[in-house]
Amino acid sequence: MSLRGARKIFRTARSILKRNPVAHSLLEVLLTYPGIRVLFWYRIAHFMAFHRLYTIAGFLSQHAAKVTGISISPEAKIGKRVFIDHGIGVVIGATAMIEDDVTILHGVTLGARRAVEGRRHPYVKKGTFIDANAQLLGTITIGAFSKVGAGAIVLNNVADKTTVVGNPALTVNKLPAKVINVTFTTNTSTTKN
Repeated sequence: MSLRGARKIFRTARSILKRNPVAHSLLEVLLTYPGIRVLFWYRIAHFMAFHRLYTIAGFLSQHAAKVTGISISPEAKIGKRVFIDHGIGVVIGATAMIEDDVTILHGVTLGARRAVEGRRHPYVKKGTFIDANAQLLGTITIGAFSKVGAGAIVLNNVADKTTVVGNPALTVNKLPAKVINVTFTTNTSTTKN
């Protein structure tokens, strides 16, 4: 790994230290977080795949998946400071694209819906938060700073700064504030018996 690649890993670790309240130190993040370790192996495998050394890239990817429980295709494109928290069960497909500062929790799949030529996997824009066991499937785009709820099945594009939940994933609308006007009046009527 080049010096530039090592800097990316350290920047990612510092980013995790800021975003994760249970992280105690940079050393702890670097040595014990599976998301950091898989990104280390992914960066090397991606370099190999870029240089058409597909067998070596595949071997490194499989090694990383066995060690961390996180499967990232060497051909996927992953930006800077991506935080894969807990990680077990995360699957990122070959044509997936993930921009900077994205957080991905355990069990998330960035997968394909059909076997087609070209792009088959999601494009996740910067600052997105993808909660546990969410499934993002097909050639969809998840907008910048969006949130995908736990267990959501996302089959359509998600706009910037939007939260989606459910199966199939639907946008969570912000409810308007309700103001209830209550007036109290004294009943002064008398009844005769």
